[in-house]
Amino acid sequence: MPSSFAAGAGDPPPIPAARLGSAHSPVRPLLLWVRTGTAQVRLDSGPVLRLRAGEGAWIPAEGWAERAIVTEPGTVAFPLWPHAGVGSWGLSELTRFDVPGGWQDWLIQLFNLQVTPFNGRGYSPEAIEELLRRPGSRSTAPVGAGRIPSSERSAAATMPRALGARAVAEELIRDPALDLTVEQWAVRVLCGARTLRRDFLADTGLTFEQWRLLCRLGAAVELLAAGYDVDQVAARVGFASRNGLTRAFKGRFGLTPHEFGRQLSAGPGVGGLTQRATAARQTDDLIRMMRRTDTPTAPEMLPAASTPSHANEIHVLSWMYRGSGYLDIGNQRYERERGAATWIPAEVEHVTGLRENSVSLPLGNASTADLQLTVPLQVRFSPAWDDYLMFCSISARSGLRPDDHNPRRILDLFAEQVAAQRALSLPMPTDPRARAVALECLRHIGGPGGTRDGDVGAEIHRVFRDETGMTLGRWRYAARMRIARDLLAGGAPPSAVARRTGYAHLSTFSAAFSRFHGLSPRDFQQRESEPSQ
Repeated sequence: MPSSFAAGAGDPPPIPAARLGSAHSPVRPLLLWVRTGTAQVRLDSGPVLRLRAGEGAWIPAEGWAERAIVTEPGTVAFPLWPHAGVGSWGLSELTRFDVPGGWQDWLIQLFNLQVTPFNGRGYSPEAIEELLRRPGSRSTAPVGAGRIPSSERSAAATMPRALGARAVAEELIRDPALDLTVEQWAVRVLCGARTLRRDFLADTGLTFEQWRLLCRLGAAVELLAAGYDVDQVAARVGFASRNGLTRAFKGRFGLTPHEFGRQLSAGPGVGGLTQRATAARQTDDLIRMMRRTDTPTAPEMLPAASTPSHANEIHVLSWMYRGSGYLDIGNQRYERERGAATWIPAEVEHVTGLRENSVSLPLGNASTADLQLTVPLQVRFSPAWDDYLMFCSISARSGLRPDDHNPRRILDLFAEQVAAQRALSLPMPTDPRARAVALECLRHIGGPGGTRDGDVGAEIHRVFRDETGMTLGRWRYAARMRIARDLLAGGAPPSAVARRTGYAHLSTFSAAFSRFHGLSPRDFQQRESEPSQ
């Protein structure tokens, strides 16, 4: 099992206001759903559309120059970007709609599927790639103007490493129908057009145009496997016509889209949808829901899902909002229950899975420099944290975030929860009233509120002395020092630790820490960072 701690101490911070501007959002239609609170939407200088909890808005991609979304404090609003090509058949103007009952968790999971590598059951990208590798299913014929080297004719495009090129690639993976020029992309990712072209070629061996073609054909394969016809697929992945898709598809795979469909239906029974195809079907349902015609029934069961085996370059924090899941590393399975937030270590091959009727969300990332981690680390948050953690996920994985968004904040919150839980290793009174006082002290260890010595009756003070061997004041001091020690060991600067443990001045904290541990906070931190002999 990973290192694990019970329900987190303390109350969640307040949810701040957030905003999403045109410069930070993809150039495709946007569905905004307000789970709680209030949001405002304005296109150009038009009137403000105000959304309350349970309402959503469809924001078309075309017809406006500026898009501004603002959420008020306490608001959790999910931005959802439908799949490729939806602009051609979706709603053409800003439209408010009500989210029918029973769809809320479905929409949260849809957000998760858009920002994580989960796949539903059925065709996986690997299964489709294997199908395309069959004898006779690939031609050595060139693709013409979009010629792709034979060594690159796989079912997935290699991702560039350079930041600007990777941002473009990720956006095209999500929506291959986007038809921006290299110059327009360069403006969006704040780099030069020549740099963007050079990075694509250096990192992938393909020009930008070749890479985009490969991306579009990969998306076409998944949508064809999902049962969409050739005309629909051509529009949704960015081809101007059915004939254009057919030529490019045959040039790469040696068979037409129609022939591929026949081969697929004659293959082994591996029915189901990939993540991209699932998102396409879900967006079809969303459009029907918003138009209030033939409204689909809310799904009775959220399907199970899992990621392919993969390794991340960074540590990833994943939270179970509903149900249960698991993390497989090698032959070891780590269970993940409702409320558990788990750091998944970087550079470790793993599979993350969700059982039926379960929802997880990514909360944030940490570099290997910010967090030393080789095995999963887990802490459990109480349901009182649900809204705040959803807000953290949205801020981490979309442009809808506070003006002063700090990606390290979730790392600090996790460390605080772990430290507070470890403080429970102190001697705890068994008397219910005294134990309630102890837990109240831990919940408010670094902030205003909580129980003061003068607020506690003489009987509670006596119980603390009898059952812990310490006065209440000494016990609170020991708890602060235990939490401070764990935060310092995790890399937090002494000034931040002083504030989190309730000290107004660093000098006062340093003196208190030195008295308790026998060395200063900086000396303790330096000792902890030295490799063991």
